[in-house]
Amino acid sequence: MRGPAAIVIGAGPSGRALAHRLAHHGVPVTLIDSRVERRWTATYAAWTDELPAWLDDSVIAARTASVAAHAVHRRHIPRGYSVFDTVGLQRRLHLDGVDVVEARARHVAPDRVITDGGTVHRAGTVFDCRGAAADGPSARAAPRQTAFGIVVGRDEAAPVLDGAEAVLMDWRAPRHGPPWSPRGAAPSFLYAVPVGDDAILLEETCLIGRPALPVAELADRLTVRLAGHGISGDGARHRERVSFPVLVASPTPWRLEPLRFGAAGGFVNPTTGYGVATALRWADTAARAVADDEDASEVLWPWRARQVWRLRLRGAAVLLGLDPVQTVRFFDAFLALPLESQRSYLSERADLTGTLAAMRRVFAALDQPTRTTLVRRTMRGRT
Repeated sequence: MRGPAAIVIGAGPSGRALAHRLAHHGVPVTLIDSRVERRWTATYAAWTDELPAWLDDSVIAARTASVAAHAVHRRHIPRGYSVFDTVGLQRRLHLDGVDVVEARARHVAPDRVITDGGTVHRAGTVFDCRGAAADGPSARAAPRQTAFGIVVGRDEAAPVLDGAEAVLMDWRAPRHGPPWSPRGAAPSFLYAVPVGDDAILLEETCLIGRPALPVAELADRLTVRLAGHGISGDGARHRERVSFPVLVASPTPWRLEPLRFGAAGGFVNPTTGYGVATALRWADTAARAVADDEDASEVLWPWRARQVWRLRLRGAAVLLGLDPVQTVRFFDAFLALPLESQRSYLSERADLTGTLAAMRRVFAALDQPTRTTLVRRTMRGRT
C-alpha cells in the first residue's frame, strides 16, 4: 500500500505549520509526535513584515509600530513588531486533513519513520522538525540563548519603556548597584514587549553564550535592573524561563538526511535566536515543493541561502568572542544601520548581497580593537 507523500516529525510551531501547509496544498501528510496537542507556553515574536499573508490577526497578542533599543545610544526603529498569541497560533495551524500519529519516532530515514512498537510509516519525503531533540546530546554543548522574564501591567512597566511601545534590547547596566557584566563575563540585555492589552514582558536575555548565563543568574540580574526603576516584580502575573540552542549540529543543514525544517534545520538566525517567523514563511515554500514533486532541500537551500547561513555562523562566532564592552559597541553600530540593512541581516535568509552589505557597514563603524577581534574570530570561523 502506498504511503503518504510526506511525513513531518515534531508538532512544535515549525512542524505544525509545515503539516498545516502541506495539507492546504493537497499533499497527503502524516504528523508524528508523542504529544501532538501539547500546549505551547513560550513567547514567540517577529517583525510584522516577516509574517506570511496566510496568517490573520487572530494569531497576534500585541503589535507595535516601532521599537526602541539602547546600546551606547538610544535608537528608534520604525519597524512593526508582533508578539504571537501562542494559543491563537496553535489553533490557526489546524490539522484538518492531516493524519496524526501520537507516538515517538524511534528510527528516522529519508523515506520512512519507525515509531513505538515497530510500526513503519513510509513517505516520499520526511521532514524532521523536532528542534533540539533532533540533535540529541550534541544540542547540550551548542551555544545557547537563555532568559528569565516576568509579566507585569503596563503602568508598572512604564519606567522601563520610557515612552516606547516596546524595547527590543537595552544593554545598559543597572542604575543602582555594581555592574553585572564585568569584562570577561557574558553580557545580557533587557527585552520589554507587550504580550497583551495590559501586559508587558520584562525579560533579561543572554543572546548567545557557550556556556550561556544560567537562568537563575538572569533572574538575579533582572531583579537588580528593575529595582533601579522602582519595580519590585512581586505581583508578576507570569514568569518565563528560556533556554535553547541557537545552532544546529551540522554547519551544512541542507545535507542532513532526512531533511530538517525549522530550528532543527538552520532556520534560527544564530545571532538573534529568532526562527518561528522564518519557519512560518518558508512552510508554504516547502509544501509547494513537495506538491510539485521538487527537491525540497534544493528549494529551501538555494546557493545564496547557503552562503548567508555560512555568514551567520561567522557572525555567531564573532559574538561569542566579544567581551561585554565590545558587544555593546557592536550592537550600537548595528542598530545605527539603515532599516533596510537591518532587515536584510535579521530577516532575509537568502539575501546574500544585503547581508554582506550590512556586515561591511557594521565593521566600518567599529573601533579598531573591536575590528581586530572581529577579524580574528571571522578567520577562525567556528562557533
